Amino acid sequence: MSAHVVEQSRPEPVDEPGSVATYLKEYLARVRGGELGSIPALAGLIVITGVFAVVHQGFLSAYNLEALVIQAAPIIVMAMGLIFVLLLGEIDLSAGTTGGLCSAILAVLILRHGVTWWLALVIGLAAGVAIGLGMGWLRARVGIPSFVITLATFLAFQGVTLILVGGQGSVNLPDGSPLIGLENSFVPLWLGWTLLAVFVAGYAALKVNDVLGRRRDGLSHPPYAVIAAKVVALAALGALFTYEMGVNRNLTVNAFFANKAQGMPWVVVLLVLLYVVWHFVLTRTRYGRHLFAVGGNEEASRRAGVVVSRIRISAFAICSGMAAVSGVVAASLLQSVQSNAGAGNTLLLAVGAAVIGGTSLFGGHGRVIDAVLGGLVVAVITNGMSDLIQGANSAGYEWVVTGAVLLLAAGFDAVVRRGRAG
Repeated sequence: MSAHVVEQSRPEPVDEPGSVATYLKEYLARVRGGELGSIPALAGLIVITGVFAVVHQGFLSAYNLEALVIQAAPIIVMAMGLIFVLLLGEIDLSAGTTGGLCSAILAVLILRHGVTWWLALVIGLAAGVAIGLGMGWLRARVGIPSFVITLATFLAFQGVTLILVGGQGSVNLPDGSPLIGLENSFVPLWLGWTLLAVFVAGYAALKVNDVLGRRRDGLSHPPYAVIAAKVVALAALGALFTYEMGVNRNLTVNAFFANKAQGMPWVVVLLVLLYVVWHFVLTRTRYGRHLFAVGGNEEASRRAGVVVSRIRISAFAICSGMAAVSGVVAASLLQSVQSNAGAGNTLLLAVGAAVIGGTSLFGGHGRVIDAVLGGLVVAVITNGMSDLIQGANSAGYEWVVTGAVLLLAAGFDAVVRRGRAG
């Protein structure tokens, strides 16, 4: 047989399972099918940050990065909780005022009744969970639409908070309280680097363990090269942020022995812990699978043996509990609780953050990372616009741009959903 014939009979090269080429083809196929994941939010965050970095000198300075993080923290925390009810196609309009009420309970207990800060914190968070259980029960057992329930509580909780705080207009948290330190004190540099190393190592170990498990079960898995690239990217971004936060940002002093503003804010550690916990719950527990199942098809889930009422009640409890945590973070940022705490645009920004990040308003699709990316997008827009546009109407332009981005994200979600259905 001639060499020409042998060459013709040679089979075409085929990508091996688990290869980078196969992974990329499958990923692109999912993207074309509408599974965009974090791509829109991440791309928007990069573009918006790049624009503000060009037009505003110092936008990416260590001082401004700290401001972005502490401003975004209350929104991100609340958005994490809202994702649980949004996954079910529900809504919680009272999350903002729930957070304000719980923070008011905490502050009043400390300042007026002499309760220790940690016990007051426990009571405040427990109140948030109890509120969520009540609203979830009304939705699941009585059948009242969540829009009606949470609209009523949105209005009522504003009044309760006003009554608790009283005519003073605000209740200041005590000086030196660990609650104030959450947003206004910093992780030691050595601890920041240690926590980063632990987080990256844990992420890498988890991904490798997933691959080994899928290989044992004979399932497809991402190649190790892709995992290594993700780990390197995470480590690089984390190291860059940790390094920037190591810069002294106390611009008002120059004495050698003066206090320094160095290290990442403690609230970053809280955000990471909350992300890890809720990401684990949604992706690696039976409860998380049931939550997605109910959000995707409630009747099919019920026939499969899922107790839909319990899932719905628990989702509202988690949402309100996280709203209470958000209220505490906001109080730490302001170092006080105002009589109108949570009654402004807090909820709208948190819902916007979840939707901008990629969570569907129609239920069945959402991730905890959506809250983080969306919250950062909202914070970047607010921070960048406030620096770029000055004057009496600056706040108006901020809301116009934020609303336009939210409308664009919601419209994009609707288009993608229609494409999947078609």
